[in-house]
Amino acid sequence: MANALAPSNLAQPNSVVPERFANPLRQIQGVFAQPAVRRAGPMALMVSLIGASALAWSALSGAPQKTLYSGLPDADKAAVTQALTAASITSHIDDATDSVTVNEEDYSRARLLLAGQGLPKAAPGGYAILDQLPMGVSRAVEGERLRQARETELARSIQEIDVVTEARVHLAMPEASVFVRDNAQPSASVVVKLQGGRALSDAQVQSIINLVASSVPGMKPEAVTIVDQMGGLLSKPGGAGQSGSEQRIALQRQVEDKYRQQLMQLLTPLVGAGNFTAEVQADVNMDETSATRESYDKQGALRAETGNWTGNQAGAGEAPGGIPGALSNTPPPAATLQQPQPAVGADGQPVQPVAGGPAPNPNKQSDQYARTYDLGREVSVTRASPGGIKRLSVAVLLREPEKGKRTAMEINQITELVRSAVGYDQGRNDQVTVISRKFAGEADAANDGPAWYDNSWVPVLARNVTAIIIALLVLLLGVRPLAKALMKKKEDVDAANRPALGRTIGGADDEGEGEDGESGMSGTPATIAVAPPVTLDEIEASRNYDERIGAVRGFTRDNPARAALAVRDMMKATAQ
Repeated sequence: MANALAPSNLAQPNSVVPERFANPLRQIQGVFAQPAVRRAGPMALMVSLIGASALAWSALSGAPQKTLYSGLPDADKAAVTQALTAASITSHIDDATDSVTVNEEDYSRARLLLAGQGLPKAAPGGYAILDQLPMGVSRAVEGERLRQARETELARSIQEIDVVTEARVHLAMPEASVFVRDNAQPSASVVVKLQGGRALSDAQVQSIINLVASSVPGMKPEAVTIVDQMGGLLSKPGGAGQSGSEQRIALQRQVEDKYRQQLMQLLTPLVGAGNFTAEVQADVNMDETSATRESYDKQGALRAETGNWTGNQAGAGEAPGGIPGALSNTPPPAATLQQPQPAVGADGQPVQPVAGGPAPNPNKQSDQYARTYDLGREVSVTRASPGGIKRLSVAVLLREPEKGKRTAMEINQITELVRSAVGYDQGRNDQVTVISRKFAGEADAANDGPAWYDNSWVPVLARNVTAIIIALLVLLLGVRPLAKALMKKKEDVDAANRPALGRTIGGADDEGEGEDGESGMSGTPATIAVAPPVTLDEIEASRNYDERIGAVRGFTRDNPARAALAVRDMMKATAQ
């Protein structure tokens, strides 16, 4: 019976096959109307949405970019991008900022690669600018090119210092004049970009000043100004010399560093590195004094004597003399006795005879002398140079051992060592203090480390979690309602195509549906009744083509063996 019915059942669809294949739209609708396609449709749609979300995420959420170089000429851009491409490093050119960017994880490798190849070459090499000078240019243009070449060469020379990353030199060279009073001195300005955490010493600053001043004829070191990338003035105003206060501070710092270095060399082998801190405060005397002193001896040597004296009686004690004659033979008058007057000194007082000395002349009444003595003279000049220490204060803090404490004897011994190292002088009121304490934060020092949010995996994890959340929102808010709607529509279509396979919800048949086509809800759990097997009579009783197709499918599902036999008989009949 199955063999007889199978040809008759298939005869009706064969009459409409040309019409169905003649309309491609109806053919596509027929394919999508198949139950298998309908059942797989929501899943395929969900997979498509997930794939589209992943593709959009991978296209929109690129790796973080970091600026490699900015403001490069076109030639340098081409050279840099070509070198990065050869090294398999992805690079991008940002038109808004005119900069070359790479992925954040490739930044260090790209910088090292380009530095090894000498890229970028932002400026031509010094005097190579003059090679590009065309013929017939004016003298002003030639002078500007020469000045530019000199600036470039000076900048490259300054960049050879390990602390300097980049340098720019600006020369101000006025035109020479035949009038001496109109001649202006050349000057220069230097802008240096230092490495992170590095600084130029005074000796290096002075070296740069001398380098620039020596490279330009007629330029003095006082006319060179050096500025760092932070706008700090590195060269001293008025030249390289320092003012008095700066010299005082520099000398004080030098003395303190010397004492601190001595303490480090002394205490490091004793208590270990990092187990102590030492601070030195030196009061340095910067006053320069000069003193002159003259001294004379109390006893001197007689060099010259001048003076005169007067006697008591004129002519006393003189021998007779004269020309013999009448008057000479005249007897002298009678003699009279006269008491001699004592000698009077220069001060008007009578001169007393000195015991043991020569007897005073009885005829000397007074004397007056002027005597000159050679006195000893001593001239002493004392000049104290600056730099002497007026007072010294030293403080040493020792780390307390983990177990136990330092004894007073040990601290006293360390104090004596510190005093000997710094040259302690009690006359200057020097002060040395040594104490032992536990350092603050010792417990937290072992746990010091980068915070969890500073790790490199945190941004990657945040990006992936965000992608997962977006995908879940798409599934829950977009795919799930759509899948429910499609499943409900498929169930309605299956119920319409298979009226014989009744389904009751809440104990009610399809006949109990309302006018709006919705099933009546009784508030009880939904139960599905299993449809009875499809018989050949039901296939014969089908009223239209769709019902017969549904019945044949149900019969084939329930009787696969009989369906296979029917197909075989059909193939044999067709072959005959």
